[in-house]
Amino acid sequence: MVELIKQGVYLLNGTEIKKDAAGMPAPDEARENTITYGILRSHDVDGSKGKKMRIRFDAMMSHDITYVGIIQTARASGLEEFPLPYAMTNCHNSLCAVGGTINEDDHVFGLSAAKKYGGIYVPANQAVIHQYAREAMVKCGNMILGSDSHTRYGSLGNMGVGEGGGELVKQLLKNTWDINAPEVVLVWLEGAPRKGVGPHDVAISLVKATFESGFVKNKVLEFAGPGVKNLPIDFRNGIDIMTTETTCLSSIWVTDDEVKHHYEIHNRPQDYKELKPGNIAYYDAMIRIDLSTQESMIALPFHPSNAFTIHELQANPVEILRQVEEDTRKRFGDKVQVDLVDKVTKDGKVMADQGIIAGCSGGTYDNLSAAAAIMKDKSIGNDYFTMSAYPQSVPVFMATARSGIVAELLETGCVIKPAFCGPCFGAGDVPSNNGLSIRHTTRNFPNREGSKPGQGQISLVALMDARSIAATAANGGIITAATDVDYSDTHIPYDFDAKIYERRVFNGYGKANPAEELKYGPNIKDWPKMYQMQDNMLLELAAVIHDPVTTTDELIPSGETSSYRSNPLKLSEFALSRRVPEYVGLSKRIQAQDLERRAGNVPENVANALAQVGADAANTSFGSCVFANRPGDGSAREQAASCQKVLGGDANICYEYATKRYRSNCINWGIVPFTIAPETKFEYEPGDFVFVPGIREAIVGGKEEIDAKVITKNGVKDIHLFFQNLTPDERTILAEGCLMNYYAAQKKR
Repeated sequence: MVELIKQGVYLLNGTEIKKDAAGMPAPDEARENTITYGILRSHDVDGSKGKKMRIRFDAMMSHDITYVGIIQTARASGLEEFPLPYAMTNCHNSLCAVGGTINEDDHVFGLSAAKKYGGIYVPANQAVIHQYAREAMVKCGNMILGSDSHTRYGSLGNMGVGEGGGELVKQLLKNTWDINAPEVVLVWLEGAPRKGVGPHDVAISLVKATFESGFVKNKVLEFAGPGVKNLPIDFRNGIDIMTTETTCLSSIWVTDDEVKHHYEIHNRPQDYKELKPGNIAYYDAMIRIDLSTQESMIALPFHPSNAFTIHELQANPVEILRQVEEDTRKRFGDKVQVDLVDKVTKDGKVMADQGIIAGCSGGTYDNLSAAAAIMKDKSIGNDYFTMSAYPQSVPVFMATARSGIVAELLETGCVIKPAFCGPCFGAGDVPSNNGLSIRHTTRNFPNREGSKPGQGQISLVALMDARSIAATAANGGIITAATDVDYSDTHIPYDFDAKIYERRVFNGYGKANPAEELKYGPNIKDWPKMYQMQDNMLLELAAVIHDPVTTTDELIPSGETSSYRSNPLKLSEFALSRRVPEYVGLSKRIQAQDLERRAGNVPENVANALAQVGADAANTSFGSCVFANRPGDGSAREQAASCQKVLGGDANICYEYATKRYRSNCINWGIVPFTIAPETKFEYEPGDFVFVPGIREAIVGGKEEIDAKVITKNGVKDIHLFFQNLTPDERTILAEGCLMNYYAAQKKR
């Protein structure tokens, strides 16, 4: 289904793939002829064709667990007016998970900010963030920056990038997104998918083929080939939104009449233009996908890449599910009791407890239409299996209602709910303990469905396409491939109705009103004081994690914690709570001791550690540090880093950062992103110290590595740390202590 071609290739006239470089222009020259470079270069403020790019975006997107922090940071840094269209949707905290006024206070703040600074405010339950972007914000050839990792609109000719809030703050202050000129990977689509195969099947196969090896990490995926024309827009969008899970930087597709039709029915024909590679375009690698051989897929816990065909699961369910059980025990130990093999019936079938179709990937018109067709005149029954569907926007909801799709789904026992991202991050439809949920959503990371292993709970999510979820529901909860059922989808095509947006969305771009007062609820708090980097750095390890990958959901849990995103101190109480429960207490103790040191009362343990390396407490900061093998896979949420900083975190140490966005978040919050060489054995424990002499001079002076000391109860050992690929601005941000301090220092000058 998916073939990885590691060597560079040339694409001639958009139709012919050539592996032989004879007679071809140099790769650097021909890479400029990709769609990717055409868009990136047009947004690079330097206007050169160099190896570095400084990008300004055309528009931005945030939702209601990120926009308050972004605006608060930008306000503290001198924000006067939004310089570009900035849409704030309310699709994450639209269900109050903790009670009280917290969530709606954030929404009121968001509307007041849109009025004051000239923004776009989309009220709760009107649309999930990425569907609103598709319907109202994208333009061919443009770039959108979003504070959500699934900011992907390449299938509509608009490059999308998901980053932490600090990068959005930079754009609001007319700064740039700075990157190395990326490699580009050609994704060549051939054939046509057969009935029953949906976008999630293709996406899961793509993630399975690329994630573990890092084949496309921080590269741009460019989709082309004869198979593109065989995919409707919703199908393309469904693949594109999941490219985030490959760890690629962004994505872009060729555009055609199907894309043109999207802009026409959304009343924006002027925003369409044809995008295609130049006559000779070079790609650093290639992925070939034969759509005609694609099968119905299932991605088992705890990652979209842990994938099998449904037929493979059906053929060997006990062994495959037992592997998931073993993985669960490795992650959580004896905190939970998992029994997934219990889902296998006596006749070898696998039973699910819940089906969910939701969010930016699942709740599309075409997915709901196909699901209704498969389930027509059937019932999910009155046993343990339940099902919910969330149309991804009110316009999609209205269209499904008018076409009869909603009625057909309701008749089966499926519950229809408003536009909401909750099932994607654990704030809605949390399964029962030991429940198995099958979902057409974006992720199935540990705890992301909302369970709390620290309290003895565990539930598990497998990703499947809406079509196979519907086939499963129609089969009483027995996991079934949609390719194995016969159905006919005769619903009318999607037609967009803009009325609800015209009536409910506040569009204030270009109409800033400085006299408007921001409306604060009691949970909305300013960021605490953060200190400049000192000459030397003493770190105490507060968490040591040897898991292959540590997700942002583990660094700061999603779900009910999202309601506290506007309160830095309150939110920080949840940092690493589901992975290293003792982390918060240790970090608070370390932070308190640093405040004592700053007051001239050096704690005994700090004094003893510094004495072993001959250092002075007056010019040596003391902060907490996290070690993890490969941290930061998943969400763009900056709180995974800001919570560490709020608790006094000064650095992270790892072998590599799973995503650029998490590393950028660390830098913007003044956390030094140290790495160590692959052959270095990190055998140290919480409570051990790492002393980094001359770190400020090294950072400011442009160095990329430094010798440090690890102070353990068994003596002092050497360790070599790297901090490579930092821009001059990033070095200054680290030296100043965080992005806010950086802008404050600029104002003083």
